[in-house]
Amino acid sequence: MRRFLKITTLIGAGLFSLAPIGAVMAAQSGDPERGAYVFRAAGCLGCHTDPADQKKKILLSGGRALKTPFGIYYSPNITPDPDTGIGRWTFANFERALRDGKTPSGENYFPVFPFPAYTKMTGADMRDLWAYLRSVPAVKRVNKPHDTKFIFGIRFMVLPWRILYFAPGVMQPDPKKSPEWNRGAYLVDALSHCGECHTPRNFLGGFKSGLYLAGTTEGPGGDPVPNITPDPKTGVGEWSEDDYESLFGLGMLPDGDFIGGEMTEVYENTSKMTDADRRAITVYLKSLPPISHAITKKQN
Repeated sequence: MRRFLKITTLIGAGLFSLAPIGAVMAAQSGDPERGAYVFRAAGCLGCHTDPADQKKKILLSGGRALKTPFGIYYSPNITPDPDTGIGRWTFANFERALRDGKTPSGENYFPVFPFPAYTKMTGADMRDLWAYLRSVPAVKRVNKPHDTKFIFGIRFMVLPWRILYFAPGVMQPDPKKSPEWNRGAYLVDALSHCGECHTPRNFLGGFKSGLYLAGTTEGPGGDPVPNITPDPKTGVGEWSEDDYESLFGLGMLPDGDFIGGEMTEVYENTSKMTDADRRAITVYLKSLPPISHAITKKQN
């Protein structure tokens, strides 16, 4: 009897120990369903899919032309194709790309890839995103070479930029702020990388000091991008919470017009977020210091 009790005790201990082991394994491998949510919030589809391909449901195979003041960069294939995509990558390769802006071979990525924002992502979000990307259909398509101005096409020359403007590391919550505010900060500054488009840059491509999210005339494709700080005259300081919700949920501006251009892709992502996440973004944006910075449309 004692032997039986000893055996059943050992078996029971083993069964109970499976739960934390299973939880650890799940955490390490990532959740593709949750990764799909991270994928949308991070805006991966828009940058890594050519618009013509998207109509044909050929997704994430790269080739999207990203026009910048420094030339045209073409997004890479991030499908799990082993020869032309990231099918031979490990999670360590993927994490290094997001966290440190490095290729598997150790070369620098150009900062048109928003790794300065993605570096702030949590490890859990990275693992979930990786799990989702491993689940999408593989597409065999060779990456296009970039068409840039001389110095901005040399990977080695990214090093001075990294020294000046890149600070790797997971974003830490502000203990003085609410969980909702911290979630909004994470979505805006890390996952959705709003600053990458809404902040003007200097001649080296770094953010201009003191103008974070204050808009720029040199946005994606050369189009102007608005000031989204709560400045009442040049920003969105007069917007109500309902105005934000209409924008993020319906793509409608306070004047009743609907957004267009590159922002359409952003709305398509925010509209699929939870109400709580859209609300968190609103709370964070409304808390920022207002910056007076008028953005005018370019004249043709």
